[in-house]
Amino acid sequence: MSEPRFAVVGHPNKGKSSIVATLAADDAVRVAPEPGTTTRSREFPMSVDGNTLYTLIDTPGFQRARRALDWMTQRQTTADQHGAVVRDFVTEHERSDAYPDEVELLRPLIDDEQPAGILYVVDGSVPYGPEYEAEMEILRWTGRPSLALINPIGEADYIEAWRSALGQYFKIVRVFNAVTAEFDKRLELLRAFGQLKEEWRQPLDTAVQALDADRQRRRHESAQEIATLLADGLTLSVTKKVGPDDDPKKFQPGLLEDFKGKLRRREKRGRERVESIYDHHGLDRREADSGEDVESLVADLFSEDAWLLFGLRRKDLVLAGAGGGAAAGGALDVAAGGSSLFLGAAIGAVVGGTMGYLGAGRLADFKLMNQPLGGKLLRCGPTRNPNFPFVLLGRARYHHALVAGRTHAQRGALEVDQAQAGAMNPLTDEQRTALSKTFKALGKAGQDIEAISAATAELVEIIEPILEP
Repeated sequence: MSEPRFAVVGHPNKGKSSIVATLAADDAVRVAPEPGTTTRSREFPMSVDGNTLYTLIDTPGFQRARRALDWMTQRQTTADQHGAVVRDFVTEHERSDAYPDEVELLRPLIDDEQPAGILYVVDGSVPYGPEYEAEMEILRWTGRPSLALINPIGEADYIEAWRSALGQYFKIVRVFNAVTAEFDKRLELLRAFGQLKEEWRQPLDTAVQALDADRQRRRHESAQEIATLLADGLTLSVTKKVGPDDDPKKFQPGLLEDFKGKLRRREKRGRERVESIYDHHGLDRREADSGEDVESLVADLFSEDAWLLFGLRRKDLVLAGAGGGAAAGGALDVAAGGSSLFLGAAIGAVVGGTMGYLGAGRLADFKLMNQPLGGKLLRCGPTRNPNFPFVLLGRARYHHALVAGRTHAQRGALEVDQAQAGAMNPLTDEQRTALSKTFKALGKAGQDIEAISAATAELVEIIEPILEP
């Protein structure tokens, strides 16, 4: 059975291409505010694992609908001949300049082998007018299964007027904002497509299941990427050779900036990879490479704003540190067969909580080391700051939410919303404790690849559920 095909048709500049871009999840669809951007029909198959689930056809807008309908009306015989009249219209004008747009948009609907269904798109933010009735009448003459989409592009609301008018021509009418539609809304719309024709229901149900599974895969890969980012961030250090007569302290500010710069660039690479996982390529996104230009996601990684927004409060740090310490101490109690009277857990909680409190304000320590062949090596990092990984994770969660919720009809830069960033679901006590414990394991791993890999795998399991919207 061939996959369902849908021609997205309507008046110029009503969001047809945006609908195609969102439902095909393809940023190759040209979307522009100027009318007449789409001049030729173009197909966009939606594929998962190499299998095409359905195909959307972007088409030019109606330009001469009334004249075209007049042409057809003059040749009308009976209603059963309407489809043949539309076919005659396309055939007669294919090689002329009289109706290029109408020919382009109607051709997929009369295709002999795979005639497409109709998705008629209107803008719910502009008033309904009788000029649209010629378009809808022509589409009715094709006899193809059809559905109307009200795409509210602007702020004004004429949705109910449109719903009333469209209901006279189309059995199914849906409101669908192509730019802001959440993933569940897109699946709901695909299920509505399946109601247009019985034989389309099964392939579209399969498409919904495949897209849902594909969504979960992307979330898992994102969790892996974010866990790797955290592991890299918690094991990073930078070094500088120091002469025997040099004062190491004079190199510390520069080395610290080098350390911060590497962490910023690593965060940026992580964001690009997550965007690639969701097939958003080449996003217009300014980053704060220097730490001075803070028009990036919320603020620079090391800014006070970022730490206030995404870091844990000192009380939460103490609790998370105490929980992680108690878990580590409890392991010792188990090893002692209970003879320690749970002293290990108690001591671990105190030490963990104290470290969480004392380390909250310092990013990384410096260490001066002797080199085997003489001279000194000044090292900055890895960070032992208990709040840093929570800041890095909070920013990654927010960035993931922006990217995962972004439709392919959106072409501007990622929009920052401080309120939205602060309104993310807070971590539970259990999640904070589990994260703190794993962050400490990474901090102790040093260059032990197996220990880093094991801790990173634990992080993936913790992070994936908290990436849920």
